[in-house]
Amino acid sequence: AKAEQIVRGMEGGAELRNLMWMTRAPFLDDFPAALHCLMFLPNLKVLCTDEQLAFWQPKADNFTVIGCYAQTELGHGSNVQGLETTATFLPDSDEFEIHTPTLSAIKFWPGSLACTSNTAMVFARLLLHGRDHGVHNFIVPIRDLETHELLPGVMTGDIGPKIGYNNMDNGWCRFDRVRIPRTNMPMRFATVDRAGTYAKSGGVHDKVGYVTMMEVRALMIADCRGCLAKACTIAVRYSVVRRQGGGRPPKQETKILDYQTQQSRLLPLVATCYAFHFTGLRMLALLERLRGDVPKGETAGLGPAHATLSGLKAWCTTVCADGIEECRRCCGGHGYLLSSGLPELLGYAAHYITAEGDSYVLAQQASRYLLKALALARTDDTSLLVGDCAYLAHTPTLSKAQCAAMRQGCSPSTCV
Repeated sequence: AKAEQIVRGMEGGAELRNLMWMTRAPFLDDFPAALHCLMFLPNLKVLCTDEQLAFWQPKADNFTVIGCYAQTELGHGSNVQGLETTATFLPDSDEFEIHTPTLSAIKFWPGSLACTSNTAMVFARLLLHGRDHGVHNFIVPIRDLETHELLPGVMTGDIGPKIGYNNMDNGWCRFDRVRIPRTNMPMRFATVDRAGTYAKSGGVHDKVGYVTMMEVRALMIADCRGCLAKACTIAVRYSVVRRQGGGRPPKQETKILDYQTQQSRLLPLVATCYAFHFTGLRMLALLERLRGDVPKGETAGLGPAHATLSGLKAWCTTVCADGIEECRRCCGGHGYLLSSGLPELLGYAAHYITAEGDSYVLAQQASRYLLKALALARTDDTSLLVGDCAYLAHTPTLSKAQCAAMRQGCSPSTCV
């Protein structure tokens, strides 16, 4: 009977996953449980030991456990190291006590938290015998698996309507000394034993805890293609059938797409969609490689990947949102109508700029990494200049390089 229940649960989970992706086609917004697959499950797979995965993954795969990713707080977003939620080890009971000590420590914004999820991957400060060991992840049940009622000590709710992305139940959560077993701390890279002794795996990159955020940024980069492509399709089709100026009856007026100004506004955006497509494929392939490397302790690629994804997330999401707005303007007054689909697309794309890292902050992170790489390139040791920064090892040569056309005396002024 137990085996049959598991099979039925897994079949139900497969149906729910299919429904999740089907809803994204006709309705722009994500299915409310989308972040269970996009953030909670990947976080389990990266940070949990094999023994922990054997317990949690079957439940997550068949949606018995529906998880959310509770990192952001009311007072802290991009500054992860400033998070205030605490996880205090209680040696007498071999448990952690999850607590929200201040108003600013309330978890605020996690998707699927308000109504959908029954378990949260909570980022909290690990406190052992009075010592703060920094921010770690903890698997915290928040609702009863049978009744979906909130568990004792857990208070949560919806943060309210947003510009877009309203299928997702972004919520807030406050913990009042909620106890969880010690083994609910994912321990692949950091462990706490029965005596409360802390140990960290040697050689672990400091970005290993951010792998899930990196995955979501890669998905955002890939998804920018779809959002901008939809807006371009609407604007280009409109520009083909809309006629304005250039003739009087019975002569037909000119299609607005035939005007060079309209072409110069829309066609570069169409080309950008293709650039987003191939960039997104490359970033997803990069993340697939990291998924295999990180559990084996191979974390050397995390630094370059973090910098690349930070820069691309900042740039792609900004270009996407600005591009959709340009498409809306290219449709004149009709683009202002909700029925055009463009305002909804714009509202949806706007959340990409802020979610999973403010674009200005991420651009600075990418810049800081590049400056470090450039400083390294000016030394004799260029062994660490790998991947997307490998070209910096050839900076002296590249600085003297000249376009072939320029060498032949073809300057931009003479070409024009």
